[in-house]
Amino acid sequence: MVEPLAHRHSLILELAHKKGQVKVDSLSEHFGVTPQTIRKDLNELCARRLLHRVHGGAVIRSGVVNYGYEARREIAEEEKRHIGLAAAALIPNDCSLFINIGTTTESVARALSGHSGLLVISNNIHVANMLYQHSGIEVVLTGGLVRKTDGGLVGQITTETFGRFKVDYAVIGASAIDPDGTLLDFDFREVKAAQAIIENSRHRILVADNMKYERAAPVRICHISQMQTFVTNQPPVEDIARICVENGVNIILPGKSPHE
Repeated sequence: MVEPLAHRHSLILELAHKKGQVKVDSLSEHFGVTPQTIRKDLNELCARRLLHRVHGGAVIRSGVVNYGYEARREIAEEEKRHIGLAAAALIPNDCSLFINIGTTTESVARALSGHSGLLVISNNIHVANMLYQHSGIEVVLTGGLVRKTDGGLVGQITTETFGRFKVDYAVIGASAIDPDGTLLDFDFREVKAAQAIIENSRHRILVADNMKYERAAPVRICHISQMQTFVTNQPPVEDIARICVENGVNIILPGKSPHE
């Protein structure tokens, strides 16, 4: 039985809030209607500013509260995996690095498992769990308040711990990238930690998928010009690409050379 239009819209919104995103093909199969019908549904929900249209589906609109952790893990999962592999390839053996909170930074950590001689300092419990058992990697967990939403460590202790180190590399994520190049997040406590990471690292690597251009968040981390490298899955939008070129930020796409 095909769901009535208004009821189907409500169910689509419910699924979007649970998962962070919805896909046309899976919704079409779920509701027993054509992909064209689902696209029309999504367009109508986006016109009412309840969802935000992206390639192949839609995501919830949120400029104040982040998606749930599991939802963030599922969004652009394959893209994040490729970003993680490309970023990990930039990090040599026998070096020190920071890795901050985020599902994309976790993809980098996962790809570092074959490295040796690494000292990793992180406020991400998931990163520590991925890496601490590898014989060639030492892990320092910062301490701090454990955020129940995602296991991230935040607060004064976290920020102070990052300030005790000066490392070779930093792997940094962001919840949103503004058209003017500002990197943004949702939790001011997490932002304080990210700023300490930026201040105490020699080479800063931003890892973010292209959906970050379509999101908004309220707290400023820094400007993309403060990065040395930007690893992403698609060529950046025109304004961001220009800012990167003007400030010598290398843009790296999976499978591409830094200047390709």
